[in-house]
Amino acid sequence: MTKIQRYAPFPQMKYELLISHRYLFSKKSHNAINIVSLIAVVGVAVATMAMVIVMSVFNGFQGLVAELFTGFDPELRITPAEGSVIDLSDDRVKSLAADRNVAVFTPIVEGQALAVTGDVQKVVMLKGVDDNFLRQSNIADALYGEGEPILQLDVLEYCIPGLQLCNQLRLPLHFSEPLQIYAPKRGERVNMANPKTSFNQEELQASGLVFSMHQAKYDSEYILCSIGFAQRMFDMQGKATALEVKLSSEGDRKDIEHLLGEGFCIQDRYEQQQDVFRIMKIEKLISYAFLCFILLVACLNIMGSLNMLMIEKREDMQTLSALGATASGIRRVFILEGLMIILGGGLAGMGVAIVLCLLQQQFGFVRMGQSEGSFIIDAYPVVLEGWDLAGVLLTVMLLGIVSVMWATRKIQS
Repeated sequence: MTKIQRYAPFPQMKYELLISHRYLFSKKSHNAINIVSLIAVVGVAVATMAMVIVMSVFNGFQGLVAELFTGFDPELRITPAEGSVIDLSDDRVKSLAADRNVAVFTPIVEGQALAVTGDVQKVVMLKGVDDNFLRQSNIADALYGEGEPILQLDVLEYCIPGLQLCNQLRLPLHFSEPLQIYAPKRGERVNMANPKTSFNQEELQASGLVFSMHQAKYDSEYILCSIGFAQRMFDMQGKATALEVKLSSEGDRKDIEHLLGEGFCIQDRYEQQQDVFRIMKIEKLISYAFLCFILLVACLNIMGSLNMLMIEKREDMQTLSALGATASGIRRVFILEGLMIILGGGLAGMGVAIVLCLLQQQFGFVRMGQSEGSFIIDAYPVVLEGWDLAGVLLTVMLLGIVSVMWATRKIQS
């Protein structure tokens, strides 16, 4: 009697793990069950691998786009919360320029103007910058040609246009005839009798340089010039349309917000291009949702495998019940087997995906095109992120647990 009392109650979870492990790896009487179980593991592994790789490719493209915009966009861009003009004599602006948290301070003046050369004309975006504009961003790496990045020398005004804009205006790098720039005078109506009197008109000389950011938004529209030239063209002496700031190593955005207070809008690089990055996030989420459906199909294989196994092990279930196992305990045997399939497939797929991504980063064996130079980059960029790996594993486990619980719901005492 003592012996029976000692061994009748099954040790919690121990026998369930032992039996589920044996069911998973032992040979079944019907070979189809082994095949379905293998398909289930492979299906979960492939779906997990696809999710990790696709998420990593999206991360790579997002990083590439951010790097391309870094060459033109400042670390922080400050614009007025109301209106479109910043008074450079404002005490807060002066304090910002002298603040120790600011490594580079560049007031800019942006506005639309008409560029005319010969019989070709085009509406362009004129961007007037200070002499320190090369230290503000990485645009120096995007300059091409033979010349010096000088925008003003004595009485002459020079320009650095975008590469595509040069082609549209049919301008060589060293154009001999100056580029004519027209901008409407502020607060004046166009004189229909003599329209030229309603426009400010000045000339820009060739610097021998162009920039190429590989972004049509910039390369086909922008012309860099001195801030003094832009202020005269738009009648904005002593004013700016925005402030570009590069922080020092000790600087922080919150320090700038505290210094300026209300009345200014501060944007980092991602906020300056929020539409582009929002679209990329939406594309990533849509891809993630489609891959979840593929994973759900793989989980259906797990349900089929468990159902077939429960039919085969019906006599074993009756024996366990006769030995004192409860219905919930027997159910946990099959739940644990399903979780082993899910976890094994998920970890295997994630491991293969990580190895493939690391190989792609190192060797770039999956290329964008057949010949080098066809695209901005030669191989697909991939970036592994811990949050993505955790999210994929969590998704695999959640969908797997739901499918396993559904498959074993009918087990009763």
